[in-house]
Amino acid sequence: MTTNKVSVGVSGRHVHVSREHLDVLYGQGYQLQPMKDLSQPGQYAAKELVDLVTEKGTFKNVRILGPERKQTQIELALTDSIKLGINPPVRDSGDLKGSPGLTISGPKGQVTITEGVIIAGRHIHMTPDDAAKFGVKDKDIVKVKTGGPRAVIFDQVLVRVNPAYSLELHIDTDEGNAAMLKNGEIVEVIK
Repeated sequence: MTTNKVSVGVSGRHVHVSREHLDVLYGQGYQLQPMKDLSQPGQYAAKELVDLVTEKGTFKNVRILGPERKQTQIELALTDSIKLGINPPVRDSGDLKGSPGLTISGPKGQVTITEGVIIAGRHIHMTPDDAAKFGVKDKDIVKVKTGGPRAVIFDQVLVRVNPAYSLELHIDTDEGNAAMLKNGEIVEVIK
């Protein structure tokens, strides 16, 4: 029997910023400075940090991930959203309609967005070759089985297929902590 193994990427709170909002937060024409490449080709953790502010709380020094996006999007874990006093939906990246907003504060200015805060749905990035090997297609929903002392089965894991992707399961910090998973650990995709 063939097993379908995939490595884990645990995603902390972060911001994807639009060109328009980067101009306000860091100054007109400012360019993000890559600090560290991420697992997905062309994606990076930028040197730039911002504060996330609501009436109920603040997170200071939240990393911007690059490159710029069409829309500003903030990804939090449930624990983060409780501290901020907001109730973001679990959504796929880019699905922001009706989600809550907050204020983003940078060194040159502030932006208040009316929507754009989500808890990212767990998902697996894979190439078409990976998808063929796993017997899945883009937008399929699978389960992922972890091991270790707090083994769990994650349900409702979206498959995202693109030739530019690198094979990796993305979960948030709450999920990683619950299952005692760290970046780079190996889990199994089951159907």
